[in-house]
Amino acid sequence: MTTTVQSKLLSLPAEGEVRAAVQGRRALAAYLATQVETQHIQIFDDQKRPHQVELPTSALRLLVDILAELADGNAVKVVPVHAELTTQEAADLLNVSRPHFVKLLEEGELAFHRTGKHRRVRFSDLMQYKEARERASEQAMAELAQQSQELGMGYE
Repeated sequence: MTTTVQSKLLSLPAEGEVRAAVQGRRALAAYLATQVETQHIQIFDDQKRPHQVELPTSALRLLVDILAELADGNAVKVVPVHAELTTQEAADLLNVSRPHFVKLLEEGELAFHRTGKHRRVRFSDLMQYKEARERASEQAMAELAQQSQELGMGYE
């Protein structure tokens, strides 16, 4: 079965959510150094009754990452690695226009397949492309910095 990421309107966290994320991240981060596969946490329902919940430690790590983003005031969306994205969703993740993204697909920069007349891109392929693009950009910046130092352009 194919999974498609649904576009949902994301909203930035409110001030109280940011504060709660900062505190929650600090509290949970202490338990990430453990070597056990699962963690037990306690949550409270609306009548203040405690409930034990068992979570994989990997999920707790993801939760801490989510809280870190919320603490920075960022909206967060979780996407399954095997998800397939529309060209608009993929373009949004790369922060490029959809026509530019389609051009990348047609030039063979990224693998895609068609579902009917629509193009679909695997999330994992998109993330590999994005990481490669970021590495190339960092390398180019390092080369430019080296050249400016060699030429004594005053950026020291």
